[in-house]
Order: sequence, then C-alpha cells, then structure tokens
Amino acid sequence: MNQLKGKTKVVLIQVRDQRHIAEHERNCFAERLGPDRVELHTLNVTEEPNISLGDVDPYSAVILGGAGAHTVTEDYDFTGPMTDLVLKLVDADRPIFGSCWGHQFIAKVLGGKVITDIAHEEVGTFNLWLSDDGKKDALFEGLPHSFFGHMGHHDYVVRLPEQAVELAYSQRCRNQVFRLRDKLVYGTQFHAEMDAARLIERLGFYRDSYVPDDDVFETLTSNPVPTPESDLLLGRFVDMIT
Repeated sequence: MNQLKGKTKVVLIQVRDQRHIAEHERNCFAERLGPDRVELHTLNVTEEPNISLGDVDPYSAVILGGAGAHTVTEDYDFTGPMTDLVLKLVDADRPIFGSCWGHQFIAKVLGGKVITDIAHEEVGTFNLWLSDDGKKDALFEGLPHSFFGHMGHHDYVVRLPEQAVELAYSQRCRNQVFRLRDKLVYGTQFHAEMDAARLIERLGFYRDSYVPDDDVFETLTSNPVPTPESDLLLGRFVDMIT
C-alpha cells in the first residue's frame, strides 16, 4: 500500500469551482478518514480537467467527492478524462469511494442511469435502510439495519450498473449505497464525510440553490440530527483497504 510516514495515502478528486467550498469538503473528508491515519491529497478537475491514471497512481484509494454546482447529467471539460479514469481504476481493482456526485458518476460511467428529478430530491438528514446484501457487507458489519445520513441532491441513480449491488435505500430515493461485486468500489448518495455540524455549514454555502425557503433552512439548521453510524463509514473503508 502507498503510505507516507505510516499513513495511508488517499486522493480526493474534487469538482468544486469555489475555493472555500473545496477547502470545506477537503476538511470534512480529512476528519472522517482520520488525520492520524490518512494523508489526504486533492485534485480539482474544475481547475485541471485532464486528469489521468498517472495522477492517482501514488495513492492507495481514490475518493470522488460531491459537486454542488455541477450535475452528472451534463458534460464538462473533465467528463471524458474522468470517465476514462474511473474505467481504468475499476479494471485495475483499485479502491474507490464515491460520495453524492461521485456515487452518481461511478454509476453512470459503468452503465447505470442518473436523472434530475426534484420530486425525489433530498436535502437534510434522512433515514436509510440496509438491503439484505447491505446487512452482509463488511462496510456495515455490526451497524444497525436502519440509520441516518446527511444529503443534498437533485439528481439520483434510478438504475444501477449490472455489476453493482444495492446495499442501502431511503424512502424517497433508492440506490443510496452500492458496491461493485468483488471490488472495493463503493458509492453513497448521502455525504458520509459530513457530521451534523458540517452539514449546517454546507447548507449555508448552497442555501440559494438547495434551501431557498427561510423556514425550511431554519428547521434544518436549528435541529441537526446526529449520524453516528454513517460517520464511521469512511474510517471503515480505510480499514478495508489497509
């Protein structure tokens, strides 16, 4: 494994065109991965779109983050290079974790379907349930079969790739978590990198586009729901790759 001074080297690929939000996202992932265990680096494809396999070779795992101002349903300068990268990583059996946009992008690249549907959007904290496969998966071993996750999305995965297995779902939106069969490739529609305090901060950044109603914003931010189970998942992912 690629390690630096005893730490596992992980790269976060970001799709953030605002520096303060990119930094916030990086800090969220660093906290959940464990700064004492993981040396986290970032590559931002809104700044350098021509990403390649060589850029991520030094790292033990690749994380695909969120993208509040971008959608998987449209193409950008980075879409082609990112598609090629994900396909090569999967073929090489490299560990990948996709969060929100990253979850959707992995699913689409491998043959799934992602759509924009406001009727199924989830903004805030929602209950999730493990599928039968999820109950048996190592990432969720010993956790309750129902737990909460923080979310903020207008797009969602309506069909998984053939090689993917659904591990968790919510009432409004299925395919909340998937894993590729026999590979350390996971996607979570919810934000496993954010605890309740970090969700409040993120909602503030995207208030106009995700929570324009003042009353709804006040409700979400004044009554944060803790997510102790989903807070563990990125650390468990590190355990699995090391």
